[in-house]
Amino acid sequence: MPERKSSFAAIAKLSLSPQEKLAPVQSGKQQFFIGLPREIALQEKRISLTPDAVGLLVSNGHEVWIETKAGEGSNFSDREYSEAGAKIVYSPQEVYKAEVILKIEPPTLSEIELMKPGQTLISAIQLGHMEKDFIDQLLKKKVTALAYEFIEDKGGGMPVIRVLSEIAGMAAISVAAQYLSSVDSGRGLVLGGVTGVPSTKMVIIGAGTVAENVARIALSMGAEIQIFDNHLYKLRRIKHLLGQQVYTSTIDTTGLAETLKTADVVIGALRAEKGRVRHVVSEEMVRQMKEGALIIDLSIDQGGCIATSEITTHHHPVFRKYGVIHYCVPNISSRVARTATTALSNFFTPTILRASEEGGIEEVIIRQVGYRKGVYTFKGVLTNEAIASKFGLKHKNIELLIAARIG
Repeated sequence: MPERKSSFAAIAKLSLSPQEKLAPVQSGKQQFFIGLPREIALQEKRISLTPDAVGLLVSNGHEVWIETKAGEGSNFSDREYSEAGAKIVYSPQEVYKAEVILKIEPPTLSEIELMKPGQTLISAIQLGHMEKDFIDQLLKKKVTALAYEFIEDKGGGMPVIRVLSEIAGMAAISVAAQYLSSVDSGRGLVLGGVTGVPSTKMVIIGAGTVAENVARIALSMGAEIQIFDNHLYKLRRIKHLLGQQVYTSTIDTTGLAETLKTADVVIGALRAEKGRVRHVVSEEMVRQMKEGALIIDLSIDQGGCIATSEITTHHHPVFRKYGVIHYCVPNISSRVARTATTALSNFFTPTILRASEEGGIEEVIIRQVGYRKGVYTFKGVLTNEAIASKFGLKHKNIELLIAARIG
């Protein structure tokens, strides 16, 4: 009599292992073994790839391993990834066996310990909070590391910065509306303007993409905005993009201090120069601001542009100093993790597919100038001048390394 199989055996076959057969790799393409660890830093909720993106990569012959629960913060389940063809692994030791590691946040020192010599790492870099040990360990492991926020497109733009800046700008408006309200012990103001009531006054420090998106939404709501930046071309650009006359000014201590005294909301949105932003709002300026005014320092991941800023988290996002509410969460786009994950996935997926077509990550670095902009360690050599200057280390120009390899 044939043995009767338990129904549990059938269920086991449908467990969290790849359910799709890998498609054959076309001749000449590089097949990648990709690992997506679960993020452990600063309540990070994003992940680099959506299940749909994983399905596309797997169907093109790539192998994807994902640490269990890595997608939960973005409301993507293990089962969704498994059904897309990924293998779910249950420890960081397993996922770091992959040849290419895709992360949102930079790896911690304990995570670098798990990496193999010669691996490729694609993640953020966060120069403002980087420690020398981080670079030393990557160099020791001869890791080729790319900072996705510095990778440029053919037009010289930074696609990841652009899309994350759009999300950060929208999220900042949401935060401002929340902490101006009486519910969260704010000043009890509506963000914008109401007939017969003075408009909310918002000061934006910086005139880049984040500032553009904050300003566009704030203006549409009826807020009064003033924009400060030390680059005149950025101020001209943002006025042109907004399509209307708004108050703009270069940053001078006296003028900015007087403006801040009457501000309801201050958005810090300066981009880093030479690895770290500088404090343009002093502690004394903050001391003179209104009781209950709100500061949102979106530059905090690069050290912050406001002297009183201190890193906060999504669980404890605000603190008060001199009666001013401070919101200083470094990964504000993680408030809308699913949207941010989809946006990042839209960048990572074609990046991997292009690298496959080119014959590997190294080949893309050699052939694509925009990708070289993101490289900061290359096979055990430091290639980023700002990092070298910060820690007093030697570096080599990536162009020279590539020329030597080709030659």
